[in-house]
Amino acid sequence: MHHFEAVRSLVGSLHTLRRNDPYVISFDLSLPHGRHQGIYLAELEDENGRRYLRISTPIGPLAGTDPKRCLRFNWEQRVGFLAVTDLGGAPYLHLCENRPYELVTALELKRLISELGTLGDQLEQLIVDSGDSF
Repeated sequence: MHHFEAVRSLVGSLHTLRRNDPYVISFDLSLPHGRHQGIYLAELEDENGRRYLRISTPIGPLAGTDPKRCLRFNWEQRVGFLAVTDLGGAPYLHLCENRPYELVTALELKRLISELGTLGDQLEQLIVDSGDSF
């Protein structure tokens, strides 16, 4: 997987895409107990032109979230980190992972999607009081 079109092809063969833009795709990951989690994949480029794949999932509104808990979570994680972005005009916490394309294989991408989707859903349940917003 050395470019976004390869990612789109793989993910599109496994999931129904909700968003299918030039450098952003999204879909709903099915989880146990009838739950689902929105997954977003996007291409990023750094100041040196190196391209990365970002995998992210929204987990809940930022309002009312303890920033120390978020930073502790980031420190303890081996995969994924918390970040903030706007969703519908409001700040939301997202669980994210950025990988350089040269490190992304089909197997690794499937693993990351599953791991981030499952962890994102667990965090969402903690933050949104057992809801399933995303």
